[in-house]
Amino acid sequence: MSQDISIDSQKTLLGHPVGLFVLFFTEMWERFSYYGMRAILTLYLVEKTDAINPGLGWTDIEALSLYGWYTMMVYVMSIPGGIIADKFLGQKKSVYVGGVLLLIGHSILAVEQTWAFYSGLVFIVLGVGMLKPNISTMVGGLYKQGDLRRDKGFTVFYIGINIGAFLASIVVGYVGEVHGWHYGFGLAGLGMLLGLLQYALGQKHLKHVGNFLGASENLKEKEAMKKPLTKIEKDRVSVLLLSFLIVILFWGAFEQAGGLMNIYTKTKTDRMLLGMEIPATWFQSLNALFIVVFGTIVAGFWAKRKLNGKEASSLFKMIVGLIVMGAGFFFMTAAVAQFNSTGSSAMYWLVLAYLFHTIGELCLSPVALSFITKLAPLKYASIMMGVYFAMTGFGSKLAGLLGEWSSSLGEYTIFTGIAIFTIVIGFLVLLVLKKLKAMTHGAEEKEGDDEFHEAEGFEIIDQL
Repeated sequence: MSQDISIDSQKTLLGHPVGLFVLFFTEMWERFSYYGMRAILTLYLVEKTDAINPGLGWTDIEALSLYGWYTMMVYVMSIPGGIIADKFLGQKKSVYVGGVLLLIGHSILAVEQTWAFYSGLVFIVLGVGMLKPNISTMVGGLYKQGDLRRDKGFTVFYIGINIGAFLASIVVGYVGEVHGWHYGFGLAGLGMLLGLLQYALGQKHLKHVGNFLGASENLKEKEAMKKPLTKIEKDRVSVLLLSFLIVILFWGAFEQAGGLMNIYTKTKTDRMLLGMEIPATWFQSLNALFIVVFGTIVAGFWAKRKLNGKEASSLFKMIVGLIVMGAGFFFMTAAVAQFNSTGSSAMYWLVLAYLFHTIGELCLSPVALSFITKLAPLKYASIMMGVYFAMTGFGSKLAGLLGEWSSSLGEYTIFTGIAIFTIVIGFLVLLVLKKLKAMTHGAEEKEGDDEFHEAEGFEIIDQL
């Protein structure tokens, strides 16, 4: 009861708890630092050591291999990050620790030494693992269960993520690519410092959220794990596991943005516009920009389908997202074909590819988390969340492997293969959609406010 009273007494801004905007800016600057790093990492690795802005001179294979391991570990470490918060620190302190680790990591990366490069990456992986899974949960803790403002609150939070991603690709990408890679790494760290400072100053608005619950709550949870799953729960877990395979395939393709597509943009795309050469990193900002522009349009499309009694289940949305995103790679196929024919490819192929990838993301990613909340047994909810993050990480590793294979198979084969494979898998899953929905035992139909749950999915988009 005291918790509810505390929540009700929170100060508000624009109709939401002020704490939401504290978390908004914390996440915005964290995503600024992460996507800034993502925008320039592979380009820094492959740049020649004797260039005007020297890099490490790695081969594409070496760079994409590291990119795959890095992006995988960032998400996989969310599992121990969540466990540490649940068992020892609580979410609020875990976000602090994550922010400090990120600040240390980016500061070290600003040093032009080999040891600093690897050490910085390790700190960033640990920092994101501590911060990312816990700050999202804190957003939900600002609202009572059933609060009609909650879905809009997550939408606001989601906007912060994409503002950070957009600014990172433009600002950090430009500084790193034009003025010096290590200046870019340092600038990303400055963003995290700003986020950490305002998080510290805003603690008075977060008094009642993200606190450590104590050993007694953990003991109750341990006791509840002991009960066996029912037949319905087992069926629902089976469906979730299949959906995780879709997640791996999706992010394995989508994460080409920071890897193979990033290198292709730098080396084989005609980026001249009105006499100015557009930095390769700027193209990664298209994803965040398209999300802001098309987010409400895609959400409205699915809402209208549901109101008209047409298929709009979470699984169906995820399948459509996989197919649409996969189709976007046909534009990259066209780009490679044009390059092979003329020695250069036009920018509009990249724009169209990122547009389709973003629409696919909007169909899949916002509903993935809500789907877990609907199907996962209550005692395994946290574990299934952790598994989802791990699957996202494995998808990122797959992206790195696909990029590596391009050196032997060729970009045309890789881009076309991704498109065909994801589309075929999507349609195959569609064939068994009815059976899979039956195995959910009406979990979605029983939800009184499906839109409310989908809004919760906004909290993990960075593939979002």
